[in-house]
Amino acid sequence: MAAQKRIVFLTDNGSLRPAATRRLRRLATALARELGERVVPVSLLHANRIPATRLGGRRAEIFETALRRRAAAGARDFLVMPLFLGPSAALTGYLAERVTHLRGEFPDLCVRVAPPLAVGGEDRLAEILESLVRRKLTPAFLRGEQARIALVDHGSPTRDVTRVRNRLAALLRRRLGPVVTACSMERRPGAAYAFNEPLLENLLASAPWRSGPVIVAQLFLLPGGHAGPGGDIAAICRRVRARHPRLRIARTALLGEHPGLIGLLAERFRGISGGGLQD
Repeated sequence: MAAQKRIVFLTDNGSLRPAATRRLRRLATALARELGERVVPVSLLHANRIPATRLGGRRAEIFETALRRRAAAGARDFLVMPLFLGPSAALTGYLAERVTHLRGEFPDLCVRVAPPLAVGGEDRLAEILESLVRRKLTPAFLRGEQARIALVDHGSPTRDVTRVRNRLAALLRRRLGPVVTACSMERRPGAAYAFNEPLLENLLASAPWRSGPVIVAQLFLLPGGHAGPGGDIAAICRRVRARHPRLRIARTALLGEHPGLIGLLAERFRGISGGGLQD
């Protein structure tokens, strides 16, 4: 019998917004073209609830279902390329639990999981962020003033994820100067999660941020309910501007829209695809 070919999953957290799945599929296609092998776009959760009619007639797959279906067909060798910046619980907990569960059905299942993008990739991510910020630093937007830069992530209950955000902010300061501040879109209540502070809304409404040009650098990979059109970040910016009309805000494009992300993913793939990394 011929050896089963390795299957590569490009895996995001998942969203109910069709734009996130469409972008994930485009990234998988671009990465497959770069690598010369098939890359399957799958989400950990949520995306399978999007009607197929909103996804060109092809329903999105979620990780456990996609893995089980291919394992039942005989595949045993899988490589997961996570579209995650840091070690979120969805990646280190949920995904690992699903693999362990499926090994109860398929004991010889081999699933290797690449590290999140910031592990060994912080300089490349900072380079992408700098490029996205500089696109917004136009004379028409600046009007002779210096822009402040708010690097915003979702906010996480996992301190190590917030450390990634803070390290990227430090790298951006080296490239753009001391005008960069890290912040979160939201946080859980309680002092235990204060490491997410400041929140974007409070930062934008504070002096001196509430006047002049501000670039909101979105530390998000794919569009969705948070960073997509009409999402939470846009709503926060609208609310603050309504209270502070002298404030001018420009939001950067998402990381997944920059061609440098494919280079980072390809580099990550080539570095670990032949190794023994196992979840």
